[in-house]
Amino acid sequence: MVEVTFAQLQGWLMLFLWPFVRITAFLMAAPLMGHSSVPRQAKIGLAALLTVVVGPNLPPLPDAPLMSWASLGIMVEQMLIGIAIGLIMRVMFAVVQAAGEFIGLQMGLAFATFFSPDTGANTMILSRLLYMITLLMFLAFNGHLIVIEILASTFFTLPIGVGGFNAGAFELLVRFGGTIFVSGMLLALPLVGSLLIINLSLGILNRSAPQLTVFNIGFPMSLTAGLFLLMVLMTDIGRFLQRLFGDGLLFLRQWLDILAPLS
Repeated sequence: MVEVTFAQLQGWLMLFLWPFVRITAFLMAAPLMGHSSVPRQAKIGLAALLTVVVGPNLPPLPDAPLMSWASLGIMVEQMLIGIAIGLIMRVMFAVVQAAGEFIGLQMGLAFATFFSPDTGANTMILSRLLYMITLLMFLAFNGHLIVIEILASTFFTLPIGVGGFNAGAFELLVRFGGTIFVSGMLLALPLVGSLLIINLSLGILNRSAPQLTVFNIGFPMSLTAGLFLLMVLMTDIGRFLQRLFGDGLLFLRQWLDILAPLS
């Protein structure tokens, strides 16, 4: 007859619960699986599946009772790690959303917005379009598999019960948020610059010929030129996204190494 002691049962629960918290926090914060349209049952099921796969290869766990303040602190620690990884992923995808906002404003599409359930705010249609293209390109580049591999490696870089973090890593994470504006403007700069020149030319034309109003010529020309330039941009967006994903994943690996406490 097989007998299971309380200590064995507690060890199995800790082996599952603590990694499960980190993986679940990542899936809730990640841009792909964290979307509100993905059922919670699917997120929890995927987190449980990944935990079962990762669990047997984990480093030795800390000796802390499951129902204790120490165990609660460990779970909070796992949540911080998972949410931080998901936040870095969201910064990568927010770059193209910011570029879509810049382009849409310059094209005169500021009114073309709709409610986005994942952000809880109105989003420009062009920003949403670029975001969906980026998600599909991320899957085409197998970025989701690379992120899962990085997530599994964090259990060795930042083992469960690490006991503390390097405070400088969080400052670096905040500075990484500037990528949204820098890279987003770099992506949108060809269209924004071209449309700005067109708008300035139309402004001069309107002063010299007042009968040519902005509503008759300005809006149709801005939209037509913007759509044409957007088609030209789409021919090279794959190279930009490939570099964006490469830099973002490289930063993720380096940031996790920095997050480890200083010995």
